[in-house]
Amino acid sequence: MRVGVIGTGYVGLVAGAGFADFGNDVVCIDIDEQRIARLRRGDVPIHEPGLPELVAANSAAGRLRFSTDFADATHDADVILLCVGTPSAADGRADLSQVYAAAEAVGRTLSSEYTVLVNKSTVPVGTAERVRDIIASVTDKAFAVVSNPEFLKEGSALDDFLRPDRVIVGVGPAAGPSGRAASLSTPEQVDERARVVMRQLYSAVVRKNDRLLFMDARSAELTKYASNAYLAMRISFMNDVARLCEQIGADVEWVRRGMGMDQRIGPSFLFPGVGYGGSCFPKDTRALLHIAEDAGLTLPLVDATEAINLRQKRRLFDKLLVHFGVRADQPGALVGKVIAVWGLAFKPETDDVREAPALTLIEKLVDLGATVRAYDPVATETARQSLQSLLAERMRQVELVSGAYDAVRSADALCLCTEWRQLRQPDFRRIARLMRGNVLLDGRNIWDPAQVRAVGLRYEGIGRR
Repeated sequence: MRVGVIGTGYVGLVAGAGFADFGNDVVCIDIDEQRIARLRRGDVPIHEPGLPELVAANSAAGRLRFSTDFADATHDADVILLCVGTPSAADGRADLSQVYAAAEAVGRTLSSEYTVLVNKSTVPVGTAERVRDIIASVTDKAFAVVSNPEFLKEGSALDDFLRPDRVIVGVGPAAGPSGRAASLSTPEQVDERARVVMRQLYSAVVRKNDRLLFMDARSAELTKYASNAYLAMRISFMNDVARLCEQIGADVEWVRRGMGMDQRIGPSFLFPGVGYGGSCFPKDTRALLHIAEDAGLTLPLVDATEAINLRQKRRLFDKLLVHFGVRADQPGALVGKVIAVWGLAFKPETDDVREAPALTLIEKLVDLGATVRAYDPVATETARQSLQSLLAERMRQVELVSGAYDAVRSADALCLCTEWRQLRQPDFRRIARLMRGNVLLDGRNIWDPAQVRAVGLRYEGIGRR
């Protein structure tokens, strides 16, 4: 099949390289000329294990190409994947300007007699209908608009793409020379031709197990938001349980394990910590709240999930205030203190620092006058860019170092924010020798408290004893 991919961000690049690896002819386009130039040189601008190798192999084979021209992606295309950003607007709603602009550009350059436009961007309910109308207003070609939300996890995206739990496809009615079609939510008017195309596109993925689930477009759009909000809710629930554990003397690790052994619950997303970040959970929970608001409803559980997460991002900061005996409203309360931070990415195996808890911690520490010395195996440069924008003239209080032990030298406290495997079994004796202080704050509960305490250091986790 000939596949066009609009957008070479996380979703677009993984999908483009993945479908090319199945033998399809794939053209990825982006309006960012520098990004396309890098990709043509084989320089993948995001950190994802295995992705540079996959891009290189398929580029060399001629199955994967990169361009800045929409027509290169749409020319004779069977399928066009829309993979552009939908960031949060100032009010928390999803900003769909990139989606609409890309849809119009696609519509003006369609050349096939029939094309399936696949919206993989995370978008509010009803977006497929709007995209269909935009395209229908600028073309007389026949096409269908399909909602196909991605469920990739940063750090394991290639495996998620190749072996997905499910592939959800929301299909609506055909549109084309006759103009706008009927409502996409009318099941009896589903474009059967689009079903055939999508089944062919994913045939390599669902060969062994039919994980392909067809539904209407509105349900598919909501499925992505509902899934992310539910997972975020599990995390926030466990963070509340961890707070309770600290108050009553229980250990959340035992609670978590006991809960996870219940088949009705399962062990996933039961790990308390310093809150979730990234490009999906925060953005999507906020967007879902606005979707409900626009429908005249409230979602109290989702609202509470968001509030708990914002509070949880302060957790290590609050623990440090208690440790040093100071208050958050005391200007300069931490002047002279050096705080080491391990982990800047919002999760391991990525360089993504969007809404990362570590950045919240660093900002609050700097506000009180502390010096921060931070280390991350991968995300140093992306963090530097974000912090320079966040802290401006106060950036002189932050040092980003190249080694984990460089960060703890003469530090008064060590805070772990990201559970990188390289940080799971550090030399605690070495840490004790290098540090000026003695407190280790384990924001991901990856260390054994007994090992830490055995070398004379003070251990504090999230809900641990």
